[in-house]
Amino acid sequence: MPTPAAIDELRHIPDDNPLWNESYYFDWFTNDGSLGGYIRIGFYPNLGTVWYWACVVGPDRKLITVVSHDVEMPRSAQSLEVRADGIWADHVVETALDHMTCNLEAFGLEVDDPAEMYHDPRGALVPFGFELDFETDRNAYLWPPITPRYEIPCRVHGRVLIGTEEIEIDGWGQRDHSWGAARDWWTFGWCWSAGRLDDGTRWHSAGAFTGAGDWGVAYRLDGDATEFAEFDQVGVAADVGREGLVDVATLVIGDLTLTVEPLAWSPVLLVHPDGREARFPRALARFTAADGRSGHGWIEFNQPPPA
Repeated sequence: MPTPAAIDELRHIPDDNPLWNESYYFDWFTNDGSLGGYIRIGFYPNLGTVWYWACVVGPDRKLITVVSHDVEMPRSAQSLEVRADGIWADHVVETALDHMTCNLEAFGLEVDDPAEMYHDPRGALVPFGFELDFETDRNAYLWPPITPRYEIPCRVHGRVLIGTEEIEIDGWGQRDHSWGAARDWWTFGWCWSAGRLDDGTRWHSAGAFTGAGDWGVAYRLDGDATEFAEFDQVGVAADVGREGLVDVATLVIGDLTLTVEPLAWSPVLLVHPDGREARFPRALARFTAADGRSGHGWIEFNQPPPA
């Protein structure tokens, strides 16, 4: 099975498409699902900007989030360090395809209702930071050659800082890196997920692409395996509640059927330069297999505006 190239951990040279995008995601969650978070660095070099998102969530916590769509591009073409008003973050490839570190010092917005992020979010600004290590859990998965992308299941450990609270993290997560294609949030919808079941089984899925039926990209990495089982169909069914937040969903990935219970949301509103708005709800979730196994992970739904 093809594997990612170590050099592709680095940033890439863009073409001239205004929406050419390169993104790095870092998701994490505790074993019991009581806490989770994610980081996204989204480079739009032809627009001269970086989208930077970070959050921490939990079923019994208020959302703490950082969302900035006007971060300056790094001075170096290979830097993953970002700086903006109230934000400093750096992301370092310690060992290619095996170990990355993420550090954040920022002021996060504390939000009572996550759906406020689609409107005029208000709340207290609190000191917020990460010191996290993402270490590969067995192997890295290279997507099929439809778009340059790879996904890496990880063990995650380190610290999360919220105000005066310091939380030690020893959990799990997923990181991914994609580049090359125009990331048009306002035309195409999708559903992405990744997580871990309690027997060590890892999965990743991307499906529900606008106009593509059940076609998708997915893997399953069994608890005692080092090789990925691959699938090209992903079934997604979702009961959508208020503000487009999903109440419950079902994923079908080969012979793995997962019931998805969102536990805590961290939505982002995405505004096109022409004013169109897409909604991007991401949730820490509990996933339960048809055979009773359960675990946690993250799920997202890109929701473009009506055509």
